Amino acid sequence: MARLKDIPAGEREMLMNLPLPSFDSTPFVKGRLLSERRVAILSTAALQTRSDRTFARGDASYRVIPGQTQPNDIIMSHASVNFDRSGFQQDYNVCFPLDRLRELAAEGVIGSVADYHYTVSGANPPERLEGTARQIAGLMKRDGVDAALLIPV
Repeated sequence: MARLKDIPAGEREMLMNLPLPSFDSTPFVKGRLLSERRVAILSTAALQTRSDRTFARGDASYRVIPGQTQPNDIIMSHASVNFDRSGFQQDYNVCFPLDRLRELAAEGVIGSVADYHYTVSGANPPERLEGTARQIAGLMKRDGVDAALLIPV
């Protein structure tokens, strides 16, 4: 990802002036131990398997990455010219830490790794992704996921 200082002035100003939500309270829910949770990944790096369609500019849909997908079958189609792909090209775990989740499950730190994981293109305003987020939440629920590792890229 480009540093803010390296982004053209007009785009930088637009990003700095985006409205952010404010909340009157912070909900607190005490859940199960992490060692009992089923964890899925949700990344904003616009990743997909080689057989999926690529993310187009303004695409607010999602892609499903099956848990058994091999690293060399995961590609990135993020449309932003400001997006630095070098970390992903060296190690896909930077944007999609599936290997790390598998290690944590093997060590008993987390209960299990979900069968499916999800990616969106983070180059969208949050309100455009709200419907997508609800769809992903439903899919995670069906997969028994009770914890999501959010990877904002």
